Amino acid sequence: MDTATLREFTARFATAEEIDNWDKHVTANPNGGNMLQSDAYAEVKDGNGWLVRRLVIETADYASYNLLLEKKFPVLGRLWYLIKGPDAAEVSDIKPMLDAVAAFAREQKMNVFTIKIEPDVVESPEVTAQLKAVGLVKAPNIQSNDSTAVLDISAPANEVLRSISSRARNAVRRAEREGCEVLQEEAGEESYRKLYALMQNTVNAKGAMPLRSYEYYATFWGGFSNRGQGQFFFVYEDGAPSVGAFVINYGSKATYKDGGSTQNRKQYGDSHLVQWAAIERMQELGCVEYDFCGTPPGARIKDKTHPLYGLGSFKTSFTKTVTDFVGCYDLVLGPVRYKLWLKGAERVFRRLETMRTGGQFY
Repeated sequence: MDTATLREFTARFATAEEIDNWDKHVTANPNGGNMLQSDAYAEVKDGNGWLVRRLVIETADYASYNLLLEKKFPVLGRLWYLIKGPDAAEVSDIKPMLDAVAAFAREQKMNVFTIKIEPDVVESPEVTAQLKAVGLVKAPNIQSNDSTAVLDISAPANEVLRSISSRARNAVRRAEREGCEVLQEEAGEESYRKLYALMQNTVNAKGAMPLRSYEYYATFWGGFSNRGQGQFFFVYEDGAPSVGAFVINYGSKATYKDGGSTQNRKQYGDSHLVQWAAIERMQELGCVEYDFCGTPPGARIKDKTHPLYGLGSFKTSFTKTVTDFVGCYDLVLGPVRYKLWLKGAERVFRRLETMRTGGQFY
């Protein structure tokens, strides 16, 4: 869309009716929404270091429903974080959408010094140039799936199986042949404890990022599961859980959100079979894409020094293409305060929050 025909947007907080039907509205967004904009995720974040607001950005052609996470700081004012948003029909809509949000923040006297965004827009030199040209400032990425592997699962299951690499396909078939069985289990403390222990096992063995608290995950898993948007899958070896996964079905998108396993397992292909069972279940639930949620960036997918190399290698056995999203950008509304933020305020506030809560800042 050329700049002469830029759409005009307005922004407002959602009505009570819209909040009651939040997921229906979000999944009708131009890009189908994102599970991090869901009602379940709002429940996880609200009061967990953030105030959650629900923002509607509208133009004549469409409305975009987005979660807005807010933190308030002494001296600086408010930071607004449009997590995985704004959901825009076109890249050229992002700036006028943000202009509307900034105008709304001023009208409401919110004293917002920065609006942080991370739209699900695939990175390219052209897109990067476009975002910078409208004054957006690149910020460090936050979400684990800013680079990820996404598998198209819209075709029948046998065609999807044929589309994955021979390595993954052979692993799935061998595991099935050798009697490996994937069980889908009910949400509840038993499933939560089992999966958390498997995740802890993987973190300890691989030296990956430390986990959030068990309580955080239990709230997260429960929120999605209670809404029919989360499924647990397990494989057992010698009577004990050996591989586990939690997969989210949100609108037409599936996301392999959490997983873990024991080390030195005897069953070949068990982790591939868990993913395959999850993919088939997600198809039954109406999903057409499956996000493996986190790989190294495309340029580093073969870099063995990258901390996500092993996970990336497993995930890209299902789909070779790595999708790199643009990640985080900041719209600066208070330049002096933003400079303070960059020069150390953010670092200080992050450290204080970790000391106070033991949790992560974002």
